[in-house]
Amino acid sequence: MKGRTLGATGALSLLLLAAILASLALGDANLSPGTVLQALAGRGDDLARTIVWDIRLPRTLVGIAVGAGLAASGVAMQAFFRNALASPGLLGVSAGGALGAVAVLAMGGAAVSIWTVPGASILGAFAATGAVVLLARRGASPEHLLLSGVALNAIFGAGTSCLLALSAGQFQVSGQILFWLMGGIENRTWEHVWIGLPPVLLGCALMLPLGRSMNLLSLGEPSAQSLGVDVRRLRWQLIGLSTVLTALATAVGGVVGFVGLVVPHLLRLGFGPDHRRLLPLSMLGGAALVLLCDLPTRFVPGGVRLGVMTALIGGPFLLWMLRRNPC
Repeated sequence: MKGRTLGATGALSLLLLAAILASLALGDANLSPGTVLQALAGRGDDLARTIVWDIRLPRTLVGIAVGAGLAASGVAMQAFFRNALASPGLLGVSAGGALGAVAVLAMGGAAVSIWTVPGASILGAFAATGAVVLLARRGASPEHLLLSGVALNAIFGAGTSCLLALSAGQFQVSGQILFWLMGGIENRTWEHVWIGLPPVLLGCALMLPLGRSMNLLSLGEPSAQSLGVDVRRLRWQLIGLSTVLTALATAVGGVVGFVGLVVPHLLRLGFGPDHRRLLPLSMLGGAALVLLCDLPTRFVPGGVRLGVMTALIGGPFLLWMLRRNPC
């Protein structure tokens, strides 16, 4: 099994490297791999260096942050609820982040600073989690949290739709809102990289040591407690880290669905439920998936968005999983 895990890690690392190279090379102006490597090293012509360093590298790094963060958050939520079909959006984090960002966009706050929309998204995401926990404060059981999350998702979704309807007459504002709600990593800057990538990497690093405890939690709370796991503390750690990762991913990439569901579950089918393996593999797979889904958005006519591409993959996958394992 150890050799199989190393092989999977190597294969996903190569896939991620290939996705990074393709993300840096392909677009309106296609560059050869050699030109990309020269530009990264600070050599070659000025145009290639500008394209790589100022346009495509920030977009690529933000994509890595979004994919790794959502996939790791998905693993945490699946461990928390002990359900392989759980996803980062169950607690309303994505919906809260969306409402925060849309509120700022509707008020024209996007013109104030590049930090305004991501900041509002992060605040909205944390407010959503706080509201869910308060509603489920009687022991904060998974069942209470799940039902509270469903309710908050509906309320925040209604608020977002209301703001979108009120902005319908302002074509530029409504266009910005729709652009953000469909998710995407184009037009990212180095400021977005600093907002998303370092905190996401830190959050992923903090989650990795929890793999053994997550394995024991999958046996049930009594068994986990008898084996020395502080279940209450572990659940709060999972909620906190999942919230941070989902909030950051939403803040810099908009609403991108299904990554946190598809990647962990697919890897669990292939390599087993051991979270010590599943977490790093999911981070690599999530980053690669987002970058690969972003590539068609550069060429498909009509401006197909990243969130659309992940939904086109994730929706059929979820239907297949429901058919394979009927509820």
